[in-house]
Amino acid sequence: MERNAKIGIAGVVLVGLGVALYYQVKKDAALGVAVSKFEIPELKVPEDVDKIDIVNGSKGEVVLEKHGDKWDVTKPVTAPANAANVKSLIDNMKDLKLVDRAVTKADDEAKKTYELTPDKGIHIVVMKGDEKKLEATFGKSGGLGDAMMLEGNPDILLVKGYSSWMYGREVKDWRDREMFKLEDSNIDSFEIDGQHGKFVFTKPAAKDGGTSDWTAMHDKKPIPNLDPEKVKTCLGAFKTLSAEDFGDGKSASETGLDAPEETVTMKMKDGGQHVIKVGKPVDKAHYAQRDTDPTIYTIGAFPYEWASAEVTKFEHPTDAGAPDSGAKGVTAKDAGKK
Repeated sequence: MERNAKIGIAGVVLVGLGVALYYQVKKDAALGVAVSKFEIPELKVPEDVDKIDIVNGSKGEVVLEKHGDKWDVTKPVTAPANAANVKSLIDNMKDLKLVDRAVTKADDEAKKTYELTPDKGIHIVVMKGDEKKLEATFGKSGGLGDAMMLEGNPDILLVKGYSSWMYGREVKDWRDREMFKLEDSNIDSFEIDGQHGKFVFTKPAAKDGGTSDWTAMHDKKPIPNLDPEKVKTCLGAFKTLSAEDFGDGKSASETGLDAPEETVTMKMKDGGQHVIKVGKPVDKAHYAQRDTDPTIYTIGAFPYEWASAEVTKFEHPTDAGAPDSGAKGVTAKDAGKK
């Protein structure tokens, strides 16, 4: 009797384990564990594609097109594209490798589970001329790869090498946000004209190959206790400046660029110059424009702090052993001698 009871208990345990295993397999399938092997399609995306259409779920559509040797965003705006980000995307597509199948003939419920529905998935169409090179939708990440469906194929596949952030960038990150990329050695002087008066910073020619000292004037008077490192930091905020975002469709009065709060002018050794106009605040940034470019950008807090700086921002701290505000020296070198 005792023996029969033990056999019965063992049978119940085995049945329980079988049920648990069944539900674990079902769970694993839902999380992206492959359910069967099959003949794996091969993805071949050439490097010389010239149009990429991306619909990022409910976030909208971005179209990138190549004109000559340069890429442009053509939807939802028309603007130069960020060449590095486009290249990263194309390079990633060349690394994609299908490794297995997760679901055969996926129904709507399976597509929802794997986030391959229009509101969740990232849909991409890649063209070369009139020839479609790839059309696919990418979805949920799983243990064996990322969910993916190819146009014309009813199965949910698993792909390796996919980087979702490269495909799901915001529109501003597909655009070229670079405003300036200037060499310090080519800048002869720069000026800031704004709410705290007019600053003029000049860099005399270096002697004997040494480092040039900046001279500085504020409203035509020398800045006392000038700290040359702060001048360099200020210039650095503008000579390699990238936008935070864009103010497309805003009027000059809305942005304040019809009467800028500050204007920064960088004068080059070849006689040319570059101008940044700074307007009204927006969120944690400020509207801005460069040179004659009609594009409305927004710039971050760091460049704005220098564009709107008071005189003291360019001085040595008075508690650091520097001369007081009555010093008459106009250069960093002179200030260091006092």
